[in-house]
This record gives sequence, C-alpha cells and structure tokens, in this order.
Amino acid sequence: MRPFALETLTPGRWRNGGGVTREIASRPAGAEEFQWRASIADIDRDGPFSAFGGVDRTFTLLSGRGVRLSCPGVLDRLLERAGEPFAFSGDLELSAELSGGSCRVLNVMVRRGRWAARVERVTDRVVPRPGHAGVLLALRGSWQAGRDAVGPGGGVWWDAGDDAVRAGLTPLSPDASALWADLAPTG
Repeated sequence: MRPFALETLTPGRWRNGGGVTREIASRPAGAEEFQWRASIADIDRDGPFSAFGGVDRTFTLLSGRGVRLSCPGVLDRLLERAGEPFAFSGDLELSAELSGGSCRVLNVMVRRGRWAARVERVTDRVVPRPGHAGVLLALRGSWQAGRDAVGPGGGVWWDAGDDAVRAGLTPLSPDASALWADLAPTG
C-alpha cells in the first residue's frame, strides 16, 4: 500500500483554468493514456469539463456547497451531498455550475472495457479482492492501512498485484468513514 496526504499531492492547473487537480495515482504511471486514475479536484468556477472518450468517471463531492453537472438533453445532476458517489460517461461534453463557491471532489476514472470502478462510502473494515487495485480516502476518524494510520485528507492506494492489502483496511475510531474506490480489471 502506498500512503498519501492531500497536502503533499502536487497541484496541476486545468487547461481551461477552472480548477486544480491533485493526482493520487495513475496506471500505468506517466502514460498519456491511463488505464485508471484517481485524483482530488478543486473546482473553482463554472465552465466546461474536458471530455474523456472511452472513460467512465465517478465523482464524489468532498467539500463545498455542490456542483451541477449537465449535458443538454442527456444529463443534469446536482451533486450536493458530500460522500455520495456519482458515476457517468467521460464521453459527455459536460458543463459544471457551482452552487455557491468552490468545491472539492474525488475523481476516479477508468478505461471502459478494461477496468470497472465502484466507489462507496464505508465505515467498516474493507478487504480488497485479489487482483483489484484501489484507493481509500479517509473522510473522518482514522484508519489502519498496513503499518500506516491515516486520517482525514489522507489515504492509501494499491495496484492490482499488491499483496499487502489482503490484511484489509480497518477503522480505528468509532466515527471513521472513508471513500473506497474498488478498481477491477475487466479485460
């Protein structure tokens, strides 16, 4: 398992200037065409989203008053509850409208036909399936992840072949909650 903390992830400005992304992990590392990617995005203003052809995305609001994602005649969804994942096609030419100031989201993207993502809010022990990659982002409380304890704004990620995750990820405090992205190879 590879620990991360939000404050140590390098920010990168979006091409359209509407936000900042902090990459947690991308596989294969450094490749132009990723198979899966997890990041934290800060959306600073209303505007268009980049389309990602052949990619499925899952957005989960982490903080802020919310964001409306829309594509005329296809999709219109207001994300206003923190910790509630929303999956959609990256092929869509979306616009984002903020509900009252900037917001932060967990953004998980997978190459359709090769990987599938399931993102859920968890409060109990998580045991990743063999052969799956994944990310656990602590929202509240603390979690035991291998030798590391992680708290809010931190987490761990792992590759499909990592054996260390078989021990699982365990909440250490009664108020612990996290987002778990299970990334399964499909092809």
